[in-house]
Amino acid sequence: MSTVSRRGASSPRELTRVGDRISFIYLERCTVHRDDNAITATDADGVTHIPSATIGTLLLGPGTRVTHQAMSVLGECGAGVVWVGEHGVRFYAGGRALTRSSGMAEAQATAWANRRTRLEVARAMYRLRFPDEDPTGRTRQELLSMEGHRLKDCYRRESTRTGVPWRRREYHRDDFAAGDAPNQGVTAAAQCMYGIAHAVVCALGCSPGLGFVHSGHERSFVLDVADLYKTDVAIPAAFDAAAEGEEDVASRTRRALRDRINKTDLLDRCVRDIKNLLGYDGTRDTTDNQDRVTLQSNGDTHVESGRNYGDEPIW
Repeated sequence: MSTVSRRGASSPRELTRVGDRISFIYLERCTVHRDDNAITATDADGVTHIPSATIGTLLLGPGTRVTHQAMSVLGECGAGVVWVGEHGVRFYAGGRALTRSSGMAEAQATAWANRRTRLEVARAMYRLRFPDEDPTGRTRQELLSMEGHRLKDCYRRESTRTGVPWRRREYHRDDFAAGDAPNQGVTAAAQCMYGIAHAVVCALGCSPGLGFVHSGHERSFVLDVADLYKTDVAIPAAFDAAAEGEEDVASRTRRALRDRINKTDLLDRCVRDIKNLLGYDGTRDTTDNQDRVTLQSNGDTHVESGRNYGDEPIW
């Protein structure tokens, strides 16, 4: 294997589009290393090679160790990396943008910075979640109330569909096992969805912290995006897993969720929804492997970078 420092980083043209990737891979009790542009998972059964550019999110469970070289290639490929413990707690997620353009980040910041457009995006998010109700003209408090009622209806509907008893939503941050089977499933599904949403947000070059419904957290926009698919993807998968028994609910939830994500082409849908919500038409995307860096001049004019404009007119 060649020295890592002598390998060139993958270009955006060489990487798999985020919408075409495997939604997530869960590993536990193994060592994650790098072999060329793949990662390897080594455990008692041997070595498994996984192409890093095909991963949306890597979930690292109990007993995993990961090397610096593995994290390097995952970062280059824009894959999300999430550490999850036995209690289903998510500690960290990260990745690099698959685009070299700042267009998505600028579109997001423009919509977020204006109070009116920020509310319009929030309403559009609720419209995606609840297509049979019109959020036009709703205040933020009314949107929150509508969301609360809809979630309660979803829990009751899934309980009836699967025959799994449901009392109320309970999340015990420090004691995952304290919740009943459906609550454990909902928590496990949420952690997976947050990791997937984080990977997509970062891969598109958006800011995880600039949320339109959530606010005040470094992953506010990640929470916004994950919630778009809570009632039709995450919660049904959790109840399906809980219906099979009370043991090992988290693992069954991950498998059920992965099946639903693949069947519904969720990653591609997620990319499309984010672009539509932010009104991004792709005009700033680069069409080659070169960085496009400009300097901002008067009147929102962009001029070529790498030049000294001290003695020459820009216009």
